[in-house]
Amino acid sequence: MYEDDQHVAFLDRYPTTPGKVLVAPNAHIEHAVRDLNEFAYLRLMSVVRKVALAVEAVMKPERTYLLSLGRQQGNSHLHWHIAGLPVGTPYRQQQFHALMAENGVLSVTDEESAAMGERLRAALSEGWMADSE
Repeated sequence: MYEDDQHVAFLDRYPTTPGKVLVAPNAHIEHAVRDLNEFAYLRLMSVVRKVALAVEAVMKPERTYLLSLGRQQGNSHLHWHIAGLPVGTPYRQQQFHALMAENGVLSVTDEESAAMGERLRAALSEGWMADSE
C-alpha cells in the first residue's frame, strides 16, 4: 500500500484485526534502536505514523496499536505492526489478545484485501498532503 526508497507498508497476510498493516525498512535491519541512527529511526517512525493515520481514517478504530515484534531465531527483519482495535471489542479481547494469531486470524479474500489496500492508499495519499501543509 506504500513504498518509498527506504520503506514499505503492506497489509498483513494473516490479519488479526481488520486492515492490519506492517511497515518495514527495505534494508535488512534487525534492531529498532541500535541498528538505526537517529535520522533513520525518526524517518521510519514518520512512515509508521502516516500509515497509522491512514488506518485510523479508514477503520475508525477505538485505539491503534503500534508494535515492533520479532526475534533472532526467525522473523528477525525489523517491522512495525499497525493494528486498529475495532470499536466495541470486549476488554478481554483487547491488547495482546487482539494481535495474537493463536486467538484467530481473519478470513480475507484477495478481492477484499485489494479493496482495503486501495482505501488505505487513498487515505495515506490524503494524509501525506495534509501533513505537508
